[in-house]
Amino acid sequence: MITPVIMAGGTGSRLWPLSRELYPKQFLSVTGDMSMLQQTAARLSTLEHSSPILICNEEHRFIAAEQMRVGRFEHNGIILEPVGKNTAPAIALAALQAINISNDGEDPLLLVLAADHIIDNELAFTESVEKALPFALNGKLVTFGVVPKTPETGYGYIKAGMKDGDAFSVSEFVEKPDLETAKKYLATSEYYWNSGMFIFKASRYLEELAKYEPQILETCKKAIAAPSQDVEFIRVDSAIFETCLDKSIDYAVMEKTDSAMVVPMDAGWSDVGSFSALWDVSEKDEYQNVTKGDVITVDSTNNYIFAGNKLVSTVGVDNLVIIETKDAVLVANKDKVQEVKTVVNKLHEAGRTEQKLHREVFRPWGKYDSIDFGARDQVKRITVKPGEKLSIQKHHHRSEHWIVVSGTAKVLNGEQTLIVTENESTYIPLGTIHALENPGKIPLEMIEVQTGSYLGEDDIVRFEDRYGRS
Repeated sequence: MITPVIMAGGTGSRLWPLSRELYPKQFLSVTGDMSMLQQTAARLSTLEHSSPILICNEEHRFIAAEQMRVGRFEHNGIILEPVGKNTAPAIALAALQAINISNDGEDPLLLVLAADHIIDNELAFTESVEKALPFALNGKLVTFGVVPKTPETGYGYIKAGMKDGDAFSVSEFVEKPDLETAKKYLATSEYYWNSGMFIFKASRYLEELAKYEPQILETCKKAIAAPSQDVEFIRVDSAIFETCLDKSIDYAVMEKTDSAMVVPMDAGWSDVGSFSALWDVSEKDEYQNVTKGDVITVDSTNNYIFAGNKLVSTVGVDNLVIIETKDAVLVANKDKVQEVKTVVNKLHEAGRTEQKLHREVFRPWGKYDSIDFGARDQVKRITVKPGEKLSIQKHHHRSEHWIVVSGTAKVLNGEQTLIVTENESTYIPLGTIHALENPGKIPLEMIEVQTGSYLGEDDIVRFEDRYGRS
């Protein structure tokens, strides 16, 4: 039986401002109602498989867990990377964990998928996986090569070698080409886009990793030797894992092994690496515009327009990307969207928060929206899910006023425990130990007014937290 491994790391900086460091593209719903992570889990339904193993960044753990829960997708644990070390170590951790939890010493067959890919034709996806199965069971390391439709310069390529039934040996992996080279690749029919999806036995991957990158394997073994299980999260040893080499599976194993095979896949695949790629895979109107949200277009063509909160209107524009969110607006030529990453770098250099998080921030207990911000004050709209509780905490630099808009709040305020209901409020003085809980059956909606000399999120001293945050 297949054990899917869903890699949900990465930041997706080329989709800023939709994608942020703390809410990257794999958690966005860019096509349809489900996020890309949920779509990845959903397309497994046509395959016989055990519950998937997820791998994600420590900071994204609650988002990943919540999206799997909301989508009603079971999983076999979420491995948390304390720091990103690329795909070779991540897959090694998953392979070791899959062997550890397998029944009766079975050798799991890993189907490695990225959480931020779009696949339109799920039947074709399933057929390609089924074609790859015999090779993987026979000890081959199989990757999936996407049948190219255009001379794409944003993808790496795989050159197919000798044909063997439904697969080919891998002749070589090729870096992202220039346009002329990509046109030559397309004309030969020997090259496929490198999808970054794989299927192989866990033992075979570890054997090849031991042969070519033994340091990565040994580091991963030590890091996961005694994992800390926190409900559904699997924590590896942070200090050990941070010493691991940073290498992709292609560089570490696939380009070196003589067991690599490639199975063609023609399934409407895209890694949605830019807004132009997102425009390619999205439904368009009669003027080739893709519009999301409250959008009015006049004499406008070939645009991707996303209105998150406000009316966005265009007159006489062509080939633009226009993205409106609560705290940022992007306007770019569709042919220049690869350079959006430069904007993100500039924001990072300037120490701004817009590259890191949205104005609306999701937490395991609910969410908050920073609706106003001054030099010594900040106003937030806070939503706490039924039955959830924020940590017991205090602040060194700010006091807080809480006004309940709807629902019921159970408040620890120093020595007092209060029930605060609709249209009622309470005041938390600076330095006072406090906590907020929703004991009701409906979401708690409240307004928080912070005042003080410093209003950063790091001015929190936690004494107790049900979500394991420090």
